[in-house]
Formats: sequence, structure tokens, C-alpha cells
Amino acid sequence: MSDIERVGVANLQVAKVLHDFVVDEVLPGLGIKAPAFWEGLDRLLHRFGPVNRALLRKRDALQARIDEWYGARRGQSVDAAAQKAFLEEIGYLLPEASPFAVDTANVDDEIAAIAGPQLVVPVSNARYALNAANARWGSLYDALYGSDAIPRDGAAAPSGRYNPERGKLVIAWARRFLDESVPLAAGSHADVRVYAVKNGRLTAALADGDTVGLADPKKLRGYRGRPQTPETVLLVNNGLHIELIVDRRHPIGRTDGAGIADVVLEAAVTTIMDLEDSIAAVDPADKVNAYRNWLGLCRGTLAESFEKDGKPLTRRLAPDRSYTAPDGTTLVLPGRSLMLIRNVGHLMMDEGVLDRDGQAAPEGILDAVLTCAIALHDLKGETPTRNSRAGSIYVVKPKMHGPEEAQFASDVLGAVEDILGAPRNTVKVGLMDEERRTTVNLKECIRVLKSRVFFINTGFLDRTGDEIHTAMEAGPMVRKESMRAEPWLKAYEDWNVDIGLACRLPGHAQIGKGMWTKADLMGLMLREKIVHPEAGANTAWVPSPTAATLHATHYHKVDVFRRQRELANRPRASLDDILTIPVPRGANFPPEEVQQELDNNAQGILGYVVRWIDQGIGCSKVPDINNVALMEDRATLRISSQHIANWLRHGVVSEQQVTDTLERMALTVDQQNAADPHYLPMAPLFENSIAFAAARDLIFKGREQPNGYTEPILYARRREYKKSKGL
Repeated sequence: MSDIERVGVANLQVAKVLHDFVVDEVLPGLGIKAPAFWEGLDRLLHRFGPVNRALLRKRDALQARIDEWYGARRGQSVDAAAQKAFLEEIGYLLPEASPFAVDTANVDDEIAAIAGPQLVVPVSNARYALNAANARWGSLYDALYGSDAIPRDGAAAPSGRYNPERGKLVIAWARRFLDESVPLAAGSHADVRVYAVKNGRLTAALADGDTVGLADPKKLRGYRGRPQTPETVLLVNNGLHIELIVDRRHPIGRTDGAGIADVVLEAAVTTIMDLEDSIAAVDPADKVNAYRNWLGLCRGTLAESFEKDGKPLTRRLAPDRSYTAPDGTTLVLPGRSLMLIRNVGHLMMDEGVLDRDGQAAPEGILDAVLTCAIALHDLKGETPTRNSRAGSIYVVKPKMHGPEEAQFASDVLGAVEDILGAPRNTVKVGLMDEERRTTVNLKECIRVLKSRVFFINTGFLDRTGDEIHTAMEAGPMVRKESMRAEPWLKAYEDWNVDIGLACRLPGHAQIGKGMWTKADLMGLMLREKIVHPEAGANTAWVPSPTAATLHATHYHKVDVFRRQRELANRPRASLDDILTIPVPRGANFPPEEVQQELDNNAQGILGYVVRWIDQGIGCSKVPDINNVALMEDRATLRISSQHIANWLRHGVVSEQQVTDTLERMALTVDQQNAADPHYLPMAPLFENSIAFAAARDLIFKGREQPNGYTEPILYARRREYKKSKGL
């Protein structure tokens, strides 16, 4: 990247593309002069850059001590008491101090008071970002009809034209949902012929001639149109809204007894606009593209034109939604998801800015400064598409190791607030609990963020990747699917909720759960993902607007805040269980199971990496070895590559076996992508494929990667690919 064109400002050398973006697009309207901005950034980097690098060195030093300790006991059962004493001795496991309660203030209702789905979307893709922001409201009819939530066989099979038989199943499903969530005082929504609003109450005329109201009249929030014949009826349950769209001229409405053309749900209440695991941004031009989309979202100006079914369309941020409240006043609800911005972690350095010593700046610090400066446009309230009505900026911070790094993130954000002239604690922090050192010290991590924290969550994939890497020398790990049954995982999931409740997060912050990766299996998601609200999580990640709409139904079934009160008094999950290493006792790996696991991991690595390196796609639906589409990002890559690296380390597989498997699986991945005109096959000239080389590196160099992260290899190989193509 030495050929980057640069501009000298303050004591910095800034990539021209980034400099011009900041000066010409970000700063105008903020009341911040360019010289003051660059001088502030220079001071910030001079103060915090060395601290950042020191924290990374401490990670490496701790890992070296842990490797040595486990290595000296290889082949032996880990003594739990001795392990805990050792982790305390080296400062990995810290003492837990007195109880406390978080006091995060000026938090939007979407964080503090509403439980619902959370989307994660690459902010580098403008269309996806707009779709996600607008997924606050989603058609339940469309979500059911277009997915396998409704069986696809027999008379209900979808076809090119509307299938009335399938439509009947959709409508029946939706009516059952209404009966469960907003029941009538008597009868069923399936029997309604006319909805009306009389004296501020909803009435429903039934087919048998009776007229009834809602079992709970307070569940009517408003309507559009005339009260005698409303066009929209707005209902609420567990804090989430439901719209009944009445239109007897609509093709669906004219066949419906009540004239209902659609049922629309409040769905993706919050969305993480992602600069981290779901994007591939390896140089200043890539980052500016992502920052520019974030700027358009915060200003309300982002638009994307495209063709769909041969028709030109332009996507923009949706407006707010207005209704007449039962008392005759106007009720306005947000039309968009509350947007959070996920910055990168502390690991990578960014040559977009060279500091006064000529060193590349920590990418996480640059993200903090630029994403918060951009979000300041929203706080100035110059757009009708307001994001935070409470005046806050929500930064999700991933991959932090323990309270020392959490404190560092808070200190950096305080300095950013000073540069921007924002009050202290304007910037809130989402604490991702995805590294073991954070898990075991979660309470103390929250303590140092107690006035900023708005979110904690669990993430099975990254957390498992860190589990494997941290205990790399302890022995060969169980198979990936078997991880779900290991004691550490259930304890980790429960511990996160227990600690969050003990620190009084409800009313101030979300307690979240991880992603549903099987993006096309919505029927399975409806059956299984209800465990997240039942576990006390007031949000959980979903991969698409359709998934958000369907997952929203779970929050109507479960009153999460009541569930949290029920869970608050249970015994805390066991730290000893969390520290139980997932090494099978009396390890026995039958050869056929070893090859099956190797095939699965190698195919997943190649399927993801080839798109990352060759096409710059950071997150997508990648078919697994059984052609089931899975949402893959760097977290899924981390666990798969670390798992093979672990088995290599302990002789479960050989280097030749891994190489043979990679080459065979490359053929499979090539076949799976044969219809993609932009795809570059890896086989048979493996030595010419940079993507194939990256996959090999991730495995064979996996043990030496810092904490098992994939970014150093991916960034380097993507840059190599771009240079080879003159990009």
C-alpha cells in the first residue's frame, strides 16, 4: 500500500481519498474546522496508539503463558482448580468486585423498552443497508408466503403466479397469530367481517352477527382512515406493533371476509450497520465507500437505484408512520430501524492514516472518530429520517479482551467526544461477549462501561473460535457440531444473561443472542429461535428482513421483560463450567468421522474465502457441503480454520490429508458457483488461485495467528488480489 496518494495534515499522512471525503463530505455542517479535526486526531493517535499496541502485546503474552501451561499437561485431564488458580495468577481471570447497576442515560426506547429482532448488515452495500433500515416494518403475509414457514409441497407449492391454496394457509397462520397476540373478547379474528373504531375502542363485527371488542382494549394504538371504516388498524402487544391493512379492492383483501389485504409487523427494531465481520474493506477506498454509506444513512440522503423484475426502482429510507390515536390525537411511530454502527476491534492497523511516527493508525481508533463524526449529523436533527431521538450514538465494539480493553474503548470514545464537542457519554458502547477473557470477566467489563453500555450479546461462532485457540495446546477439540452439547457453551449463554440482569441492564441496555445462520430455513427458525427470548434476551440476530418479520412473532409469544424478572433470581451459571475445555475424555476419532469433519470445514472455508478474496464479498449465503445455504462471515471462518489447525496440532489429521481435502473440496465449491459469471475457479491450477492460497494459510498458519483471527491473512491476500487485477 506504499503507492497510496497522501495529504499531509497536522503531523499525519492521510490517504487523499480519505482526506477529501472527510473535508468535503463529513465536516461540512458539523461546525468543526478541518485543521482542528486533524489536530485532534493527531493528538488522539499519539495518546492512544501506543496503548492499543501494548494491549495487543499483552494478549500475545497471556496466550503464550496459557499455551505453555496447557502444553506441559498435554494428554492429561485439566485440573479445574489448578487451571483457575493459574488464570488468576497471570491476570487473565480477575477478581469480581462489589455489585453495581449500570446508569446508561439517554437511551432510545428501541434499546431500553422494546424487545425484538436485530438485523446485522454490511454497510458497504447500500441496497442491503437500506433494506435493513427499512425492515422496521415487514409484511407477515409476504414473509410466510415466500418462505418455507408454510409447507411447499402439494397444493400449497409456490408457483410463478399467486397460489390461492398457499395464500389460504398464510392467512390462516396470520389469524392464529392475531388470536394469540391481540385476542378478541370472544370469537376469532378469522370470523371478523368488519373492523371499526368507536369511542376510542376497536370493535369487530363477527360472521354470526355479534360485535365484540379486544380482550384488552388498550392494545388498540391507532388507525388510519375513517374510524367507521379504517384503512389501517394499529395494535400492540409486548411493545411491538401490528398493522391490519384493510383494502377490499386489493386482490387479497377482496377475497377476505374482513377485507384484510396484509398483516404488517414491527420487526427489525434495531439494525447493526456493520464495518467489521460482514464486509471486506482492506484499503482506504474500501473504507471510504463504507463510511459514505453510513453518512448517507445518518443524513437521510442514501439512495440506491436498481432493476427488479425488469422495472427500475430506487430505494430510500422509509418515512415515519402516522396514525390517529384512540383519543383523536396524532400518533407517529418510527418508520426505520434504530441504526447502530459496528466498528472493527483493536487488532488491525490501517494505512489510510500514518501517525507522526510513520506508523499505520489502529483501525479501531479511526473507525471511532469517523463513524461518530458522521453520526453527529443525525444528532443535529437536520433530516426527517431521524435515527436516535434520545441524542445518542450507538457503537458496537467487537472482539475486546477483558475490562482493560473495554476501558480503553471507553477512553478513546471520550476523546472522540472532545474532538466533536459532544457531551460525555453521548457515544454508547455495545459490548460483544465473544472472547473467553471477556466472558470470564464480563461483570468487570460492564462495570468500566456502566455509563455507556447499551448492549451485551453472546456469539457462538467467534466465542468458539476463541475457545479453540485459547486452549489450542490442551488437546484435540470435539467436532464442531458437538460443541453445542459441551458444558462451557450452555454456561456461557446463561452467564451472559445472569451477569446482565445482575448489573441491572433492563431499561438501559439490550441483552442479545446470536445469529440464525440457516437463512432459507425459516420454518426451522420459527420452531427453534424462540429459545432466545425465552432465555431472557430482548434481542437476537437475524440474517434478513424476512427472518426479522418471522422472528418478531416470538416476541409476541414471550414477554421478555417479564421473563427477565423471572430469571433474575436463579442461581448464576457456573464459572467452572465455562472454563471446562471441550476436549473429549478418552478422545477417539474414527477415521470416517474425521474425514467427514474435515470435508465440512474445508468446504466451508473455501466457499467463503473465494468470495472474500476474489469478489470482496464479506458476508453472503454460502452453500455448505450439503448445499444448505448458510450465512457466513469471518466468525464462521474463524471457527472452521481454528478447528482444523487444532486437529493438525494434535495429529488427528495430517498436512497431506488436509491438502488433499482442500483440493477435492475446491472442485465442489467450483461446481456450486458455476452459474456465477464473476466466479474464478480454484481448480485445477490451485497454485494460481490467491483465494486457495488464503484458505491454506488460514489453516496451516492458523495456530500462529493472533487469537486465531482471520483478518491478517484475509486483508493481505485480498490486497494481493486487487493489485494483481489493477483494482
